[in-house]
Amino acid sequence: MTASQKVWFITGCSTGFGRALAQEVLAAGHQAVVTARDVAQVKDLVEGTDQALALPLDVTDAAQVTEAAEKHFGGIDVLVNNAGIGYFAAVEESTDEEIRRIFDINVFGLSDVIRAVLPGMRARRSGTIVNFSSIGGLRAFPAVGYYAATKFAVEGLTDALRQEVAPLGITTLLVEPGPFRTDWAGRSANETLPEREIADYADTVGAQRAAFRADTGKEPGDPHAAARAIITALADDTHPQRLLLGAPAYSMAIEQLESMLAEIRANEALTLSADFDAPAA
Repeated sequence: MTASQKVWFITGCSTGFGRALAQEVLAAGHQAVVTARDVAQVKDLVEGTDQALALPLDVTDAAQVTEAAEKHFGGIDVLVNNAGIGYFAAVEESTDEEIRRIFDINVFGLSDVIRAVLPGMRARRSGTIVNFSSIGGLRAFPAVGYYAATKFAVEGLTDALRQEVAPLGITTLLVEPGPFRTDWAGRSANETLPEREIADYADTVGAQRAAFRADTGKEPGDPHAAARAIITALADDTHPQRLLLGAPAYSMAIEQLESMLAEIRANEALTLSADFDAPAA
């Protein structure tokens, strides 16, 4: 392996971003550990090459995570936490089971993999952790409140992690895609049962849920182009801390941040009045 080649460990490679990224990483000459809950779904990615290894990995199974995170090819240079699910429901409509499931996979599973891989990165004083968030990690939408909550959690965890590991030679990257043709809104997302739907939310949650489903397969984002953008971003030692992907994500992020900044400034006096000895607003 040359100095420019890296060993990538990618979760959730059966479909979507994970599969596209695995293919593009291997095409770029890197080595890859490709994982999925059903390893048979990723066997084709490793056929005919000694550059890739397929492993079964359920990110909610801590023991399996630890086993799968053992050093392959001499260690892991880039960890990509891509595995995740969606869930469409109003906050009030949601069930404990579905809420806990999405947090188990999107947050706690991601955390388990990070904690399993970090000891090796710390020992080598090098490595990069790529966590998939979403434009939903910057702004929320009706019908995906709990999905957004998991992605907001990933954003906060990654921001803290970045500060913790930077002195150790380890970097992080938050990936924030907009709508892509990854089947996120298709079979990869559950939704509340029809009998739990609340009529009062039909014009907000119901309309948004229907729009997500209707757009499945017609999203503007290309997963392979996104994968190449991630590889390009990480090729630079001074890579960004976050990477928005796709025109909708870019425009929605700018709109959200400008709106937040305007509101913060508009309430400056009231905000500052909360300190001891502050003048009244």
